[in-house]
Amino acid sequence: MKKIVVANRGEIAIRVMKTAKKMGIKTVAVYSKIDRNAPHVRFADEAVCIGEAPSNESYLLGNKIIEVALSLQADAIHPGYGFLSENADFAEEVERNDLIFIGPKSKAIRMMGSKLAAKEAVMNYNIPMVPGVDHAIINIEEAKATANTIGFPILIKASAGGGGKGMRIVEKESDFESQMDRAISEATAAFGDGSVFIEKYVTSPRHIEIQVMADSHGNILYFFERECSIQRRHQKVVEEAPSSVLTPELRKKMGEAAVLVAKSCEYIGAGTVEFLLDDKHNFYFLEMNTRLQVEHPVTEMITGVDLVELQIKVVRGEALPMKQEDLFIRGHAMELRVYAEDPLNDFLPSVGHLDVYELPKGDGVRVDNGFEQGMDIPIYYDPMLSKLITFGKTREESIQLILKAIDEYKIEGVQTTLPFGRFVFEHEAFRSGHFDTHFVKKYYDAAMLKKQQDEEAQLAALLALQQYLKDQEIVRLPNA
Repeated sequence: MKKIVVANRGEIAIRVMKTAKKMGIKTVAVYSKIDRNAPHVRFADEAVCIGEAPSNESYLLGNKIIEVALSLQADAIHPGYGFLSENADFAEEVERNDLIFIGPKSKAIRMMGSKLAAKEAVMNYNIPMVPGVDHAIINIEEAKATANTIGFPILIKASAGGGGKGMRIVEKESDFESQMDRAISEATAAFGDGSVFIEKYVTSPRHIEIQVMADSHGNILYFFERECSIQRRHQKVVEEAPSSVLTPELRKKMGEAAVLVAKSCEYIGAGTVEFLLDDKHNFYFLEMNTRLQVEHPVTEMITGVDLVELQIKVVRGEALPMKQEDLFIRGHAMELRVYAEDPLNDFLPSVGHLDVYELPKGDGVRVDNGFEQGMDIPIYYDPMLSKLITFGKTREESIQLILKAIDEYKIEGVQTTLPFGRFVFEHEAFRSGHFDTHFVKKYYDAAMLKKQQDEEAQLAALLALQQYLKDQEIVRLPNA
């Protein structure tokens, strides 16, 4: 493999290119017109404009990206995450054009892309699943009867869903039909597929995912877990590895279950098996993400492996260079997704100009970044600026490192999730490890954060005034 087209933008495009360059592989960036001056374009060996700013006129044009790969004699396409990364038709088209798709085979993507098909695939392996309906709901009355059998509250979920779309919690029977209509409508609008199913709603869940990697020689390994319970609008914003609540026995059990999920769909490459963990430490299969996850760096930090390098080696037909017994957890890693969002205004995107953009540095600090000072934040894409990752010998050390790094960020021109990150890492519930996916709902208060920020600004102003007066005295001394 001599040349890879990276079919993505921002921090993940640069992340993939760094490993490719380390392996002596040339890289090709694709970009939309609005991204023509983006860092990932300059970082690549070659770059090709593929269309206008909207993603459906650029980064989602699979055929155009394949054309670029063929015209520049590339060997493979790496999709990153998002965009075309879990598009089975795209993966199939890449294969059809004798190019290598750096990801699983299209069959596995298709199977795991449907939550119902995924449940059906893993059923034969006795993997625990949340009680519920394992088929698309057609008859409302039958569904209502099932909901009563498993007991409220229940969760209505879109089969083709993700990111919280097409998902509704139903507390009581009288709300069932209206919430069902909303879920179907939202799923149809978001995914073009209104199929939904129902399952028991786990009331105090933690979101635990297991990183797996599989080669074409029958080897499937798990690279331990990531805790992803701090979420807003059902989307992750803080992740860590390992989880503070898993015992070695439970970790092994969940890891082995994740390996069986990968086996059920003849998986090859990097994938993530997501589980819900209840307050009694029972775990249930949720879904499988057939790509590299946003939060993969925390796994890399605690295992010392380069997951992108393993992805490339596996699709080249190489066997994984390690066995399960070679893998062990060292230290603790934290990650904060730094979004251009306003945590004081329901995390709405904060579009603007990066007047100041300076990143933290230092031992134990890693920043996967896709922006630079002077750039505009486009309205067309996910508003993530960068990912802040810290690594320490202990969980406490990693938390202290990330708090220090948050303070060292200098961003002006847009609002970001940095203040929210500080709120999480300073909160007793997070520091003690006693939290679940309802953390934001239970503890986060935008008004309280605003008050805290105002107090900090007032203190900073007083300190600045004090320093100014002190400097003035020194200036006057020679004339005294």
